[in-house]
Amino acid sequence: MWLTCRLRSRHNTAGASRYAVQDTPSELVTVRLPDGQLVQGEPAQQRPVGNSAGGIAGNAQGLNPTAVLTGPPGGGRPGRRWYSWIPRWLRWTTLIVIVAVVFRRAVAWAVLAALSGALHLFGATVHLPHVTFGWPWSSTTSSSTLVGPLVLQKIEGIDSPALGTTTFNFLFTHSVSHPMGILPCWYSATFYAVGKASATVDLNPGASWWKPSTGHYTLRVLSRPTGSAPGTVTVTMALPLPRLPQSVHDVSIDNTLSKPVSSDHSWTYPGLACGVLIKPQFTQSVLYAQAQAEAFKQATTVKSVTQPLIAAAEREAATIIGDNFVTPTLNALNYKVTTFTIRWVAPAAAT
Repeated sequence: MWLTCRLRSRHNTAGASRYAVQDTPSELVTVRLPDGQLVQGEPAQQRPVGNSAGGIAGNAQGLNPTAVLTGPPGGGRPGRRWYSWIPRWLRWTTLIVIVAVVFRRAVAWAVLAALSGALHLFGATVHLPHVTFGWPWSSTTSSSTLVGPLVLQKIEGIDSPALGTTTFNFLFTHSVSHPMGILPCWYSATFYAVGKASATVDLNPGASWWKPSTGHYTLRVLSRPTGSAPGTVTVTMALPLPRLPQSVHDVSIDNTLSKPVSSDHSWTYPGLACGVLIKPQFTQSVLYAQAQAEAFKQATTVKSVTQPLIAAAEREAATIIGDNFVTPTLNALNYKVTTFTIRWVAPAAAT
């Protein structure tokens, strides 16, 4: 409406200046007759002007409108604006279209608000699309950010596995027998040992593992951020089952807690000859190697050890991915993780 009033006022001002009537008696004027003829001479209010048919058309103050020019005789017709050849309806239509395109978000919001109010007034229930109000210069990047790929990109940057470590205790027996001819020579001792083993979880099995067709990674947006309220998401992942120790070198023995609990030997021990043969077989390195082998067997076959070991590895993996990668990344994007779940896939099913 403001633009319309402005254009009209400018148009009227331009028309008035184009055909300004000069009333000063002492100034000679040039009069354009209705047939286009120019007459120069007396002031407009003293000279009667005749039309092309010979009749009197009246003076400059009469009823017959004539153009009174202050320019020199023989001058051209007043200039026209460059857009005057465009129809007025086309100019207004173009202007309205441009404004609607630039302010489309505000226009769409206003139209839907008016339509929703009208439908509510008549008691109609219609599901209309949700459009938020916004100006062309307002930013909308936060609502269109693809959070799923960004979080997955962070996970694919993990370059070290998760270790789930547990300690367990066990008993093992070490026996040495070296008969000297007809004389018996043997020694047997039982030791209490404390073992420490770790299971590993591959936190980034490779790019093929995260392909959408596998279903190993799903991030579902429950709500978008609105104002100061963060959005909410749920994250579900699938990882290979934790891998138990693969060799005796993946376990260790705590020597400070290990100790002998019982022993038995022949009547010839610790004779000079029997003791010399048996004592080297009970050195620290020999006992440690046997205890390590027994600990590896326990950590791979005994359920009372393997189950806590796998559980520790799963907890460590969930902590590393959830607390160090998923949650910080989503919090930086103004999202809150409502549910974070890891599914464990057996090696046979994973391949």
